[in-house]
Amino acid sequence: MTDIPQARAFGFRPLYLQVKESLIRRLIDGTWQPGQLIPSEMELAREIGVSQGTIRKALDAMTADNLLIRRQGRGTYVAEPEESRILFQFFRLVPDSGERTFPDSRILRWAGAKAERAEAAALAIADGADIWRIERIRTLDKAPIIIETISLPAKRFPGFEALTEVPNNVYRLYSQRWGITIGSASEKLKAVGASVQDARALGCRSGTPLLEISRKAFDLEQNVVELRVSRCLTEEAHYLADLR
Repeated sequence: MTDIPQARAFGFRPLYLQVKESLIRRLIDGTWQPGQLIPSEMELAREIGVSQGTIRKALDAMTADNLLIRRQGRGTYVAEPEESRILFQFFRLVPDSGERTFPDSRILRWAGAKAERAEAAALAIADGADIWRIERIRTLDKAPIIIETISLPAKRFPGFEALTEVPNNVYRLYSQRWGITIGSASEKLKAVGASVQDARALGCRSGTPLLEISRKAFDLEQNVVELRVSRCLTEEAHYLADLR
């Protein structure tokens, strides 16, 4: 079956990218759920009316974006936020020993608040809008290494107040409870000195150099859903980014 007629229906951009966007829509609207086995390339090609090669290219692109996971001999699945490759897509602090470990967390406090100017600007909401603010300590090998503040727009997370705890893997929480998949993020890095509060939480001296990572996380429609500010000890760890 040729994909030329369908290419006209999709428009003039590369067909596989438009097929990719149509398949991502299935993640957004919940047609495909995390952990679900998706139809085969042949079935998708028949359903959409494009060539199997176009479907394969679209699925390859989604796999590269960590939206899908291919399992040898089993098929292609919607990625789950607890998949190790997904976790490390968004966690870049690595011990100098080189062994990548996902950190544990201890919640200091979480409560509703009014967005401060910087939070409102980052989250694209009005100054003073309702947010949820989470503060936690993150540890590697039981040693405190990060103090972190997460800000969430309250409108995107109805019922947040009903939670009895905030788990370590909050991206999994967003996905399972609110159907929000984090698809991408942007980060700004800056050197700062530890405040008195930072020093107390991290067990270092006030003024100790820290790496501050300010991250905006986006859903699959590129709406910002989270602001996260992490201040990190780097005496025994470093920030690792693989550039392609």
